[in-house]
Amino acid sequence: MKKPFGFRQLLGYTTPWRGTLLFILLLMLAESGVSLMSPWLAGRFTEVMLTPEQSSSSLALPQLLACWFALLALKALLSFSNQYFIGKTGEAMLTGLREKLYDHLQALPVGYYHERKHGETLTLLTNDAAIISSFVTGTLVGLLPLFVTFAGALTLIFLIDPFIAVMAGSLIPLFYLVMKVLGRKIRPLSGAMMEAYARTFSIAEENLSLLPVIKSFTREEFESERFWKSSQELFGLRTRYLKIQALMAPIIRFLAGGAVLLLLWFAGTRIESGSLTAAELVSLLLYGMMLTQPVSSLASVYGQIQHTRGAAQRLIDVFSHLPEPLDQGRELITVNPSIRFSNIHFSYPGREPIIRGLSQQIEPGETVAIIGKNGAGKSTLIHLLMRFADPNQGEIEVDGVNIREVSITSLRSQVGLVQQNVLLLNGTVRENISFGRPDADMATDTTTVLNSHAR
Repeated sequence: MKKPFGFRQLLGYTTPWRGTLLFILLLMLAESGVSLMSPWLAGRFTEVMLTPEQSSSSLALPQLLACWFALLALKALLSFSNQYFIGKTGEAMLTGLREKLYDHLQALPVGYYHERKHGETLTLLTNDAAIISSFVTGTLVGLLPLFVTFAGALTLIFLIDPFIAVMAGSLIPLFYLVMKVLGRKIRPLSGAMMEAYARTFSIAEENLSLLPVIKSFTREEFESERFWKSSQELFGLRTRYLKIQALMAPIIRFLAGGAVLLLLWFAGTRIESGSLTAAELVSLLLYGMMLTQPVSSLASVYGQIQHTRGAAQRLIDVFSHLPEPLDQGRELITVNPSIRFSNIHFSYPGREPIIRGLSQQIEPGETVAIIGKNGAGKSTLIHLLMRFADPNQGEIEVDGVNIREVSITSLRSQVGLVQQNVLLLNGTVRENISFGRPDADMATDTTTVLNSHAR
């Protein structure tokens, strides 16, 4: 089953560090403000050097240079603080998102994994979570400072010369149009790239888990070829994505640079007419150059947004699946229960029914062997008893109580299960034997420990 889940809820999982993000935002705004002061100081420096007798600055040359040096030092300090806190918060956010995602994946019903490869699930923890974290800390938080830098530079150009500022503002739609045309190709590429990444990871995960089988049947060359083809497909998609992504910022920067030259041409004509001074021209040039940085950065942001949408959609899909209601229902307390299957029908999604109308009563102390060919539903019947899945029709009762009415945790704690596949932890023999009861000591009865392990 699914529940409504959107991008806002996903961001809620990644932003318990709102205070830190706000602090980072303030640092970035401060850095933008400091950057906007440099062109003004350059203009005053030009004025003092070229026309000292007409200078409007109250600062002498040594004082002006000292202020400029202090400004550069402050900018360096703010830049260091930004990079450090962004990196630290990004890692903390990635860790928190992965922990929430892992807990959610672990709580999902077993049936969820019947329809998916393990590699696809692991991709969520490795690749997709990192994309979301990087987007929030490296892109989303930096949007406001970019707009502040752009708006501040444009405003200061307006204060110097309103005509040139209007000309600069009229070029903005051109930049947006170019970003829209190039960015339109990124979104489908991002989705295909995510799918190829998941397929490649799935092949690697599956083959490593089946390595003894692969070696037994000398399938190394075939599996290497299969992995190579998948890797090459991913490489091709990433190359096309990186080409477009790398193309966007230079094109926008080139157009912005051309626009600055056009504005300088206008500024040159206004100098000739005497409506603009040399000092104002220097400030105007530097503010014009400042306009190119946020514009080209916004081009990269547009591509990153398209790339992030694919990862976000995959995570949204996972979080929209409801976890198992482990502790809902009353506690099942019994030692030697009876078990009754009543008219059980069951089929896996998209397959023919595997169990049709099964009814069976198992009394306390009775030993029952269920035999049949592979795929007849023997393991499925035990999985239904443990509520790894629920029957499409019919009821299962333990001591006369429908297992849907008791908590899953208490139900499973009453069942000892030895899997047909050998599953071992990457640990000691003791850790494997005492998996169900980690607190068991060496004197604990072996049968009890093994039954606990089976649970």
